[in-house]
Amino acid sequence: MNDLNLILAAFFTSCLAGAMGMGGGVLLIALMPGLVPVAAIIPLHAATQLASNASRAYFGRSSIAWHMLPALMLGAALGAWAGAEVYSSLNLRWLPAIIGCIILLLTWLPGSKMRGGGQLGLVALGFYQTGLGMIAGATGPLGAAVLMRTNSEKNWLVVNTAVYMTINHILRVLAFVLLGFSFSDWWELLAGMIMASIAGSWAGTWLRQYMPQVNFSKWFKLLVTLLALRMILLDLMGGNLL
Repeated sequence: MNDLNLILAAFFTSCLAGAMGMGGGVLLIALMPGLVPVAAIIPLHAATQLASNASRAYFGRSSIAWHMLPALMLGAALGAWAGAEVYSSLNLRWLPAIIGCIILLLTWLPGSKMRGGGQLGLVALGFYQTGLGMIAGATGPLGAAVLMRTNSEKNWLVVNTAVYMTINHILRVLAFVLLGFSFSDWWELLAGMIMASIAGSWAGTWLRQYMPQVNFSKWFKLLVTLLALRMILLDLMGGNLL
């Protein structure tokens, strides 16, 4: 039953990300505690989000800004190395609570504090997206705030957010393999979540042209906040929260 719930969650959260450009990864990782062991949450989330973001970028490939890739890849490589060093020394007992707190920060951090723009800004974006992603798992909304300063056109923003998050997740998956996480032990669940994520990306891409966004951000932030608080309480109560 847990596997079915995760597969359905992968579809609907990928659909949300396909329509809005972000939010799906945050919602998915907020739902995972209690459904899979703590140590498997971020690696499985990374693999699922790789499929979700790569398929979303492919479905909107005509909007990809290829000139940004070199700087993003350099920063992401450095971030994966730094994040792996931190992840390997973490006490995973408190990881859900840590994730919940970071989600709250990502959700409510004022966008005006972000810095972006040139190639150096893109290197920094790749670095902290991948490095923080190794620890927190879902960092898409933070990076989208940086890209929005370059181009706020809907399709451009959604697709290029997916591009840099694809780079992020490729490096994170490779880092988790090097750290010794066995994805093969979870192949059945992963296969279901990956297929559901690709289907969700297709559905979200189709819905994007019809989905109204008036007041959606406010309600989305409220939902993410409630899910993050659930993660924190679940951890503090030892997994006994219904």
